[in-house]
Amino acid sequence: MVLLVKMVGERLNVTQILIVRQVIMMLIVMPKVLNQFPGCLKTQRLDLQIIRVVFALIAMLCGFYAVINMPLADAIAIGFAKSFFVTIFAIWILKEVVGIRRWLAVAMGFVGVLVMMRPGLDGYDPNSLLALIGAASAGLVMVIIRKLSHTDKPITTLSYQAFLVAVCVAIPAWYFWQPPTALEWGLMILIGIISYGAQMLNIYAYSWGEASMLASLDYVRLLYATFFGWLIFETLPGPYTWIGALVIIAASLYTVHRERKVNANLSRSPDGRGFTNT
Repeated sequence: MVLLVKMVGERLNVTQILIVRQVIMMLIVMPKVLNQFPGCLKTQRLDLQIIRVVFALIAMLCGFYAVINMPLADAIAIGFAKSFFVTIFAIWILKEVVGIRRWLAVAMGFVGVLVMMRPGLDGYDPNSLLALIGAASAGLVMVIIRKLSHTDKPITTLSYQAFLVAVCVAIPAWYFWQPPTALEWGLMILIGIISYGAQMLNIYAYSWGEASMLASLDYVRLLYATFFGWLIFETLPGPYTWIGALVIIAASLYTVHRERKVNANLSRSPDGRGFTNT
């Protein structure tokens, strides 16, 4: 998805990409919404649904803008910080218990982020801060999804995001609108289709597994980002990106290892929601 966003974003404004993406997602979910209407919009936590939409919008705007204006692998690598923000927010919101080893992994992960961003040094890219803000917002969204899974159906969560995000970006998208080419239309439609599939998989995964563990598996995206960045844009990550990403991946792998060692069924069963993690 982010590869397509970067390709389309070379000429079109990010809000224009977002509005088309949301319209496509709305069209996909419309049959389910109409079939279950108005029950699909019934939520016990409207406040959390709205907060989720706000931070999802921040995550998409910041994340997409960073992807468009940075090397693809660099933006994706900084986005890995989402895993560590998930751990922090899971402690605060989900009351998950995290031991000293997990805290050390989180700290190590943020050291990797600092290595990639290099704040205050030559080569610092201000867009990397947007990538980090997007990662933090996405991490909060993932934890809220897990919280909502106790009360709301997945179709309810997806419907609120599809409709409310479209409403929020409609005016800026109209202001920045440029007529897309046929290729750009095709890519934006594909972005919407891929986004729908990815979000449904995320919603179901976080409904069943523990938030702070599942997010650790996200690092594999760097392989795709590096390959597509080289194939399409002829760019490869610099040494700081590789070093920082390796530190983050090591911290993520350690987190997964600890989860499996403590309790292997946390990611497979809703019964694992109450387990204590160390």
